[in-house]
Amino acid sequence: MELKIGGVLSTGAGDTAQEHAKVLIIGSGPAGMTAALYAARDELSPLVLTGMDLGGQVALTESIENYPGFPEGIAAQELIERFKKQAERFGARFVMDVATEVDLSQHPFVVKTYGMTYTADALIIATGASPRKLEVPGEQEFTGRGVSYCATCDGWFFKDKKVIVVGGGDSAVEEALFLTRYAEKVTIVHRRDQLRAQPFLQKKAFAHPKIDFIWDTVVTEILGDDAVKAVRLRNVKTGEEREMPIDGVFIFIGHIPNTDLVKGQLELDERGYIKIVEGWVKTSVPGVFAAGEVADPVYRQVITSAGMGAAAAIEARHFLSNQSEMEGKAQLQVATSAS
Repeated sequence: MELKIGGVLSTGAGDTAQEHAKVLIIGSGPAGMTAALYAARDELSPLVLTGMDLGGQVALTESIENYPGFPEGIAAQELIERFKKQAERFGARFVMDVATEVDLSQHPFVVKTYGMTYTADALIIATGASPRKLEVPGEQEFTGRGVSYCATCDGWFFKDKKVIVVGGGDSAVEEALFLTRYAEKVTIVHRRDQLRAQPFLQKKAFAHPKIDFIWDTVVTEILGDDAVKAVRLRNVKTGEEREMPIDGVFIFIGHIPNTDLVKGQLELDERGYIKIVEGWVKTSVPGVFAAGEVADPVYRQVITSAGMGAAAAIEARHFLSNQSEMEGKAQLQVATSAS
């Protein structure tokens, strides 16, 4: 016997509880949040699986200065909370749980978490991307003991210490500037001879008295005992190697899309990002849409992720409307045949 309590469907003792959603969204960054808002306004009762960290990668940033409507900038956590409240106002529901498995071979789609099984008429994948690692000796061993991928999270622990930032893009320079609030000295180590960050960020970094640069250089090993004590550096042009005493290593060399859930079920591009086969958000499986950095290796901005989230919700609405029309026509044909 099936028992439904509080909207959750239980199939008996020992079975995993089940719940159905018209629109299920995996991920709670700007893409997932905006998708939830648009789907909720369309009265599609979206359910969002947030993961364990509300806001995704954006939540690891201290402030956002390029989102329209906030001329003085806004704290990332505050922006995410505003996204959430606005979506909840129209009926979106947020569940702090992690999707562990999806089945896109059947419809409704099936999404499993550690304690639930969800079915969904439309699915929006907004799982974002995770920091790329150096993959050098010592990196894994000293993660959390001097190696970090989030200056906002860990900068305070390096007060009056010397740290390096590995990378040369926007994230690397932004985090280096943030670290100057705490660290005595911040050295940006970049494998090229010039930064790739936006010009205004470069100007701020070059002008900052606490920031130094080491060009044409890579980290080949991270050294220490109980914590990071030094890094081994190699000049990519001369081959020269040397050790540099350091207290912390912050790594910002790009991201890897979080697509493990859908590998073998959705088409991915050569870099592992979900491949958009039509329009801006449609994937290779009808009814499954991708939004944000999981499908965007180019722009990777809060505003573009939010735009993709809005588009995904709109396309989900179109998909569900078409499905309803097709089902209605099928029922009419059956009724006509029976008469």
